[in-house]
Amino acid sequence: MQQTARRNFLKGMAAMVPASAVLSGYSAMAAPLQKKVKITDVKTMFVQAHTQTTLVKIETDAGITGIGEAYWGRGVKEVILGYLRDLVIGQDPLDIEPLCTKMLAREGGAGSQAGVTVTAISGVEIGLWDLAGKLLGVPVVKLLGGQYRDGVQAYWTSDPKDRLDPASIREYADMLKSHPFGIRAIKVDADDYPRRYDPQALEPGHDFVTGHLTGKDLSRIGKGFEMLREAVGDEFGIAVHCHWEFDWMDALQLARTVAPVNPMWLEDPMPPFYSESWTKLTAESPVPILTGENLYLNRGFMPFIVNNGCHIVQPDIPKAGGLLQAKKIADLAELYEMPMCGHIASTPVGAIASAHCAASIRDFRAQEFSPGRLPPLDWEKFVIYEGGVIRGGKYRILDKPGLGLELNEDFIRQRLMPGETWWG
Repeated sequence: MQQTARRNFLKGMAAMVPASAVLSGYSAMAAPLQKKVKITDVKTMFVQAHTQTTLVKIETDAGITGIGEAYWGRGVKEVILGYLRDLVIGQDPLDIEPLCTKMLAREGGAGSQAGVTVTAISGVEIGLWDLAGKLLGVPVVKLLGGQYRDGVQAYWTSDPKDRLDPASIREYADMLKSHPFGIRAIKVDADDYPRRYDPQALEPGHDFVTGHLTGKDLSRIGKGFEMLREAVGDEFGIAVHCHWEFDWMDALQLARTVAPVNPMWLEDPMPPFYSESWTKLTAESPVPILTGENLYLNRGFMPFIVNNGCHIVQPDIPKAGGLLQAKKIADLAELYEMPMCGHIASTPVGAIASAHCAASIRDFRAQEFSPGRLPPLDWEKFVIYEGGVIRGGKYRILDKPGLGLELNEDFIRQRLMPGETWWG
């Protein structure tokens, strides 16, 4: 339906544009189109996926819409409808950066440098990019500066049922190797989260608040990762997943413990905000240090980049400020020869948008696949996406306008949160 509307709209526009303007090229054709289209509404749906997520729709007077996602919990929908909607209605949807600047500036009192407000703006921004691609007839990646790669390497966040049981580890490895997504990189928790302490009793030295790692913890973690490496072989990348719980000494001990399996990185081992301890850890760690899923905007990443507070930055692109902010983070990181990865735990809407951005970044390593409790093939059902979202171990980017996806209405209706209706 959207493609038909777009074709009809462009036919009407072509009839209004003089032949000389058509011959003068793309920019002359785009100019009247930009002047014509205005945003008429912003709508949302609150949906249960890996976590609770808000899908966003930007409507225009051209009958063409853009789809975005602002995910991770409650409050996002209220910010979009209560604060952001009125700021963008009546505006040109191709003015993406000016609109984001306006939303950040106007909502400063609501916390526009981090958290729910930035996440909400990110969802609207993604919808604007999808809309812009549809209006101009190109994939979003082309609007972000061009495409370095056809697909974006995926890594799978998951865990074996029992990390110390050889049979469980082999079953997990067999599942990974045979899965149709073909992913060949995994991220596994350093320990259970919240950490499962000794099943018989709390060991001396354990403290849930500080998360201190005992010698027994480190031995258990090291053994588990050695068994995992043996099961998956050298062809699989392995990342070590933390949850911001350690001090820098325990983080360094952990890095030394897992170093023998040659991990891709140690992720988020310390609390999120920058301190000199991050720089000390990065300098002394025998494995790459990665962080960023709880940082927002390019300013949030700046101290880590300029102070060598990590080896790899990993924004959650649909949460940290959107696609353009991610490009700015990548540009700053590139000045310091620092690569980027992408954290994500969204539906395919946010994941595909993130992949378009990732494909436009020169030194981008991998993007997360984290379906949570959803079976992976069910996760894909949120969208209609020709050929599948992940195949051959990569997020696929279609040569279609915008993000190249349609929402799977029948499936999403089954996942609406209580009290929600289709687009409100």
